[in-house]
Order: sequence, then structure tokens, then C-alpha cells
Amino acid sequence: MLSALGDTVHVLPIVTALKRHAPGAHITWILQPGPALLVEGHPTVDEVVRFDRQRGWRAFVALRRELLRRPPFDVVLALQPYFKAGIITAMMRARVKLGFDVARARDLNWLFTTDRIAARPQRHIQDQFFEFLDAIGVPHGEPEWGLAPTDEERARAQALVAEAGAAPLVGFVVATSKPPKNWMPDRFGRLATRLQAAVGARCVLLGDTSPIEQAAAAAIQAETTAQPIVALGAGLRTTLALLERCDVVVAPDTGPFHMCVAMNVPAVGLFGYTNPKRVGPYRRFPDLLIDAYGDPGENYPVNMRYRPGRMERITVDMVVEKVRLALQRYPRESRTTAQPR
Repeated sequence: MLSALGDTVHVLPIVTALKRHAPGAHITWILQPGPALLVEGHPTVDEVVRFDRQRGWRAFVALRRELLRRPPFDVVLALQPYFKAGIITAMMRARVKLGFDVARARDLNWLFTTDRIAARPQRHIQDQFFEFLDAIGVPHGEPEWGLAPTDEERARAQALVAEAGAAPLVGFVVATSKPPKNWMPDRFGRLATRLQAAVGARCVLLGDTSPIEQAAAAAIQAETTAQPIVALGAGLRTTLALLERCDVVVAPDTGPFHMCVAMNVPAVGLFGYTNPKRVGPYRRFPDLLIDAYGDPGENYPVNMRYRPGRMERITVDMVVEKVRLALQRYPRESRTTAQPR
């Protein structure tokens, strides 16, 4: 699994189950530098090999050279069915290269594998990844992500939001790299004003420093007098700790949303462009999901189709109601003992 931060979170229960079943197994994960920051140091991942796609063809040459220095692997789990991942699968020396079935392997990715999981209809991506464990006889049960910040990261996060004091802290993940996924910044701004008035909440703006995120943060600040704390660019690991520090997080379908679910942090999911039956919250906080993807009463299938223009259906009132519910139903003191829902 090379790239997407959300998919990286969904792979963590796979490696956790593998390590629990075979503690002596050596697990190597090949992925790109961004999500590598989330995985490096994880107790179930023995080694991370970085693949820097920004280097173009040189990245493939460097990885090939690195792989040739190593003994063959026993099993490769080809969890990402895209062409660039297929090239890397083809490079790897292994007795078994397990990938998706023909129907679910895009870019002819099935050509690069020796074995394939059984053909099935589309399911939630977490369940699809669990199919790889089923194929190699590894039990998994309830997912265990094992995702948590360090004490040092918690201290950095606390320093950034210290001015919030004892007020409920509500995190806003302001934007993703795909504009159709994003909620409108002016509505985030009005939400900050409403939450301050309704529950005395202080909001913190979370994300990186890309132009789209900076523009969204500026628009939010211009729309509200609630003075949100701006924590853009804090870095992935500090952002992880900031998410943990929040009482509730409001986010579209993006990596930090799935990080919240993994850490049992109440997350109000704003879904309209992507299918929540496939990439929504997994077994936690379904009551906090705002589903603008489907029409009222529609029993839509699990699929990968996008539905542009539907994020506009999500109103500020809808989100206020879900934040209130999260604060009432999932108080901070309940998190350590909470089980997947």
C-alpha cells in the first residue's frame, strides 16, 4: 500500500492481525514518504521501505536495487490495485504474490500477482483488506489499529491548543486534495460561530499548508468571530495528537477522519462525493455520519462511483446536531474503554 493516508489506516488492522497470529513474522511495508510518517515506529511494522514517487522513474530504479539486495519474501500482499503498485509487485521476489480478483483489480493489476483473493462484490474497503487475511488463514476478529501519538507529540499538540482551556475542542479538517470532497469553508465558519454560542466550543483548524487548505482556513476565519485556533502545518504526527486531543472532529472523507475512527475519537463524517458504504467510518460512530451521497430512501450499492455536487446538501444545522450528539454520547472519559460500534 503506497500512498493514500486513509487506506494506510485501513491496512493497520491487517498488519496488527498478522503480528498477533505470527509474532515471529518480519513485516516490511513499502509506501511513500507522507504516510510513512504514520507507520514508522508502529509496534507491528518491522521495517518501512520508502518509495518516493516524486522522483519519477528513478524511484522505481532505486526500489528495484533495494529489493535485489534482500532475500526473497515469502508472501507479498498487493493491497493497492493500481499500475504503479503493480510494477512494484512485479519487481518483488516472492513465492506468493496475493492480489485482488480480476474484477476488483484495476489497471490490469491481476497480471502482476501469482494468486488472487476470491471474487466478491464490492464491500467496505476494510472488509476487502480482511479478505487477504482470510485467504492466508490468519484470523482477525475486531480491527485493532494500534494507532496513537507519543507523549512528546501529545505535549506539542497541547501547547498548540492550550488557549482553549477547558472548553470543548472541536477539530475542523478544512479540506482535502480533491475539491469535490470538500465542504464549503463559509459553512465551516458559520459552524464555528454556532458551536461557540451553543456549547461554548473552541474550534481548531487542522490540515497541511497546501494552497487549497490555506485558502479554506482564511475563508473560515473571515466568516466567523469565534477565533478558531489555526494548526495547519503542524505535521502529520502532531496532527494525530491534535485529533486525539479533540472532543469531536468534523471532517470530509480524508485521512484524518479515518485516523479519528482508529483512535476512537468521535468524528462527524461529511460524505457526499464518495460512497460511505465503501469508505465511511468502520464500525464506529455510524450515528455521527452525515450521508449526502444517497438520495432520501435510496438503497444505493457499494461502489467506487463519485457523486459530484452533493457536499452542498450538508447544512450547518445538520452538523451542529451531530456535534451535540457526539459531545453527549461520547464523552472523553469513555474513550479508553470504548469498543468498535
